[in-house]
Amino acid sequence: MDYVPDPSTLPNTRHKCPACFKQYKRKEHLIEHMKVSCHSIHQPKCGVCQKHCKSFESLREHLNGPLAKQNCSKIFADRGCHLCMKTFDDPPTLSEHKWSCSFPPPKPLWGNPQKCQEAVAMDCEMVGGGSDGSLDICARVCLIDADENVLFHTYVQPLIPITDYRSEVTGLTEEHLRDAMPLKEVQEKILTILYNGETIGIVRLNGGKARLLVGHSVKHDLDCLRMNYPDHLIRDTANYRPLMKTNLVSHSLKYLTKTYLGYEIQTGVHDPYEDCVSAMRLYKRMCAHAQDHHAGCPLTPNIQTPLNGEPGPWKMKDLEKMTPDELYEMSRSDYVCWCFDSWQPPQQL
Repeated sequence: MDYVPDPSTLPNTRHKCPACFKQYKRKEHLIEHMKVSCHSIHQPKCGVCQKHCKSFESLREHLNGPLAKQNCSKIFADRGCHLCMKTFDDPPTLSEHKWSCSFPPPKPLWGNPQKCQEAVAMDCEMVGGGSDGSLDICARVCLIDADENVLFHTYVQPLIPITDYRSEVTGLTEEHLRDAMPLKEVQEKILTILYNGETIGIVRLNGGKARLLVGHSVKHDLDCLRMNYPDHLIRDTANYRPLMKTNLVSHSLKYLTKTYLGYEIQTGVHDPYEDCVSAMRLYKRMCAHAQDHHAGCPLTPNIQTPLNGEPGPWKMKDLEKMTPDELYEMSRSDYVCWCFDSWQPPQQL
């Protein structure tokens, strides 16, 4: 029987990453790449060649950028949706999909009935304080549920004098805030909605019945309201990795709404209800993107961090024996994918 050499031992063998397709001459270089890249099924990927990208912005560059891959770009141009970045089998299926993929702009704020949901979106409008008007003061706040029903909306009484109403953006005047709700009462009402009957201790431990808080730069809104909310219950469209720029800088809510939802916002006076709706729709769209991840939701060991601090198969000599696909199966994202919000563990028979 003739001897057949192992391809990986040949001098010109290239070690290819199965996720982003980068190639390396030495196996240890591929292993180091897998350690820092944090590839996983949760990353956005091309529907044509299945290449993984850091964000949807990177995916757009792969499909439509100046250095786009020609075959992927051509197929996506014929069968791809520019909002959700999915690729379909044929143009008729794409046409049917587009009808439901784009959103109409939300109607101006009006008296919607209240309805409680697991996720709540919040947005604030700020006026200016301080000698130069640069200090952000919350003057209006709106909360909606997942069905875009208003849960709470009010003007907020400022604690310090307002030096700039920023009327061209906020539409607010002194008259709007004359009989506004005191900040302390606003805080109590918001926390009542968010905690949903749970104590702070339970909320901080495991979430309990507390609601997820969705928003764009929502921590800034919380700071202006002089409030705190547990980090693990916040879903911020400004800091969600797949929605950020390739260099991990945040996009504006206006850009994200136009790019991923298909309509314009903030064309004149800003409406907090409109911004709430856009943030909630983005959150739900990203959760829908994550539906294909469910089979891989349980976290797997990361090749960068030994399981339970034990040596095991993460030693270099053991990693070098693994195939690129096996290394990929051990890797996981360095952010928490929003698919975990809807994933349920399989029931034991």
